Amino acid sequence: MHPFDPRGDFGFYLPMIMAADAVLDVGCGAGLLLHTARERGHRGRLVGLDPAPGMLAQARLRPNVEWRQGDLATTPFHEEFDLVVMTGHAFQVFLTDQEIHQALTAIRAALTLTGRFAFETRNPLVQGWRQWTPEHGRTFVADGVEIRAEHRVQRVEGEFVHFTNTFSSAAWERPEVSRSTLRFISADDLGSALAEAGLEIERQFGDWDSGPLTDGSPEIITVVRPG
Repeated sequence: MHPFDPRGDFGFYLPMIMAADAVLDVGCGAGLLLHTARERGHRGRLVGLDPAPGMLAQARLRPNVEWRQGDLATTPFHEEFDLVVMTGHAFQVFLTDQEIHQALTAIRAALTLTGRFAFETRNPLVQGWRQWTPEHGRTFVADGVEIRAEHRVQRVEGEFVHFTNTFSSAAWERPEVSRSTLRFISADDLGSALAEAGLEIERQFGDWDSGPLTDGSPEIITVVRPG
């Protein structure tokens, strides 16, 4: 596992990025994945896209990657990338079928004819949100400050999980709390959405060790190509 990779997915995505000439990271956050690729010698085009100015401010501390503020709706691309990635379960922020279709259509347009799109979403059959309790929180250090992150599920409505994120630190006056909703789409519905957007599943895995996708797999990790 990468020392700055608490999710454990760098070992899966980095080899794909290093093998691609042009890469788009959708929802790149602070840009750690692309920074790491550049540090390891990637010489091609690396583009990070994120709607959050605060995240991009951190990413832009290293100018050797092309950083763009926006999302797939506001920043269109046309056959520019050999690889598009969407990590950190960012795919789950698309809540409606229309949002999913629009995102996948934009990604399809961004890919070259031989390009690939790699991403992951949590397997709803495992109901991983049951572990989103304060005792399963994590502590990390950012800018020299130790921060505690905790999830609390508010309610579950079908495919949709509503929860809060609480970040606290002894160095802060008060915790920071945000509310979020994620969609836990099934593997079958995901396959249908991909096909409707003109994308064909090439490989699918259930964990970051490239194990097979089963009902008990924690992840639905998918690599697709233009159909």
